[in-house]
Amino acid sequence: MKLAILSREPKLYSTTRLVEAARQRGHDVAVIDHMKCNLVLEKGAPGIVYLDNKLEKFDAIIPRIGASATFYGTAVVRQFEMMKVKTAVESQAIIRSRDKLRSMQILSRAGVGMPKTAFTNYSNEVSELIGLVGGAPVIIKLLEGTQGLGVVLAESEKAAQSVIEAFHNLKARIIVQEYIAESKGADLRAFVVNGEVVGAMKRQGKEGEFRSNLHRGGTGTLVKLTRAEKAAALLATKALGLGIAGVDMLQSKRGPLVLEVNSSPGLEGIEKATGLNIAGKIIEYTEELAQRKVKKEGAGTKKKAPEPMPDSQSDTPQR
Repeated sequence: MKLAILSREPKLYSTTRLVEAARQRGHDVAVIDHMKCNLVLEKGAPGIVYLDNKLEKFDAIIPRIGASATFYGTAVVRQFEMMKVKTAVESQAIIRSRDKLRSMQILSRAGVGMPKTAFTNYSNEVSELIGLVGGAPVIIKLLEGTQGLGVVLAESEKAAQSVIEAFHNLKARIIVQEYIAESKGADLRAFVVNGEVVGAMKRQGKEGEFRSNLHRGGTGTLVKLTRAEKAAALLATKALGLGIAGVDMLQSKRGPLVLEVNSSPGLEGIEKATGLNIAGKIIEYTEELAQRKVKKEGAGTKKKAPEPMPDSQSDTPQR
């Protein structure tokens, strides 16, 4: 099988592990910087040119699209989709997951447990906004923040008002969320591949830090999820239409509460905490996708229903 891993950093742990796992299974694999791809659009013949070479005959791709490259990165994934190349994570699913507000609306509609969340259009009624999530302390998040950046814990209503007003004055979009005190600075990361939780870890923030992100100095340890936690992770992943996802959850008195669903979750933390070959699971899933394509083409059906346009704005997963 000929695979492409879309990554800007070929030496990153996640990228190197995917390359290693693919080669161990006998595949031809290339690392392609999606930000250096040129897209060619013409009637019936979409194409991609990379470093003066036309990319052809790939069976599948594995996108590793960073948050700062979402717009162009998903355009490249969409171009591969138009070229009938299978992708481990679909372009629209990446877009859904990257928009914090949109993803939480989808999760809410699907019945996924989550912290109470409020969003406003720069309203001056700051006290009312804080009250909507149960009052201080509250968590205030930038919609564009990643890896724990742009996340603030406001322990009093006065502090929350100051932070919210400051963000509003800067015309920064934020959400306000209830603070789950019983989580004690820890969360769960469930790694989902092809509708199965293939690994999980508990991330604990360093002393005095309410954010548990490993990038903020948190530590990850192996954990066994409860049935409810597994169900929440799988429901969240399915609702967003993701084939691969890292689902972050808090343990609360009312059950697991999903914070975020990451469409390009890192492999280093989860593999080191669990000792599992998560990269291998991703390659196995990608193989299955490519095999589905071969079987479908080999069936030679006379009539085929038109496929949804790759750039459809529907929130209904097309998987």
